[in-house]
Amino acid sequence: MQINDVPFGTTDWSQISSTRHEGESGFAIWRTCQFGTLRVRMVEYSPGYRADHWCEKGHILLCLEGELHTELEDGRTYTLLPGMSYQVADRADPHRSSAPIGAKLFIVD
Repeated sequence: MQINDVPFGTTDWSQISSTRHEGESGFAIWRTCQFGTLRVRMVEYSPGYRADHWCEKGHILLCLEGELHTELEDGRTYTLLPGMSYQVADRADPHRSSAPIGAKLFIVD
């Protein structure tokens, strides 16, 4: 990752407006900041959330709260607990997430 033309700054996530995104089940609440081509998000998945699509975008993702289940298109599955992260490149491994008990995530993509 190369970050260009982004001066030092702080983000008070409680002041960032949210958007709601429906899943196959449940929903996600996104708080999003854009810094040039870099998107940074605080995302909260409701209990029972399941994505409605396979994602091919690269991310660096940190689980802050709850439990995140990630399924790769090839059948592999992973569970993230608070303090765990994953990283994946664009178009490397299509994936989709679910959060049986809900989750709060910090995502950079």
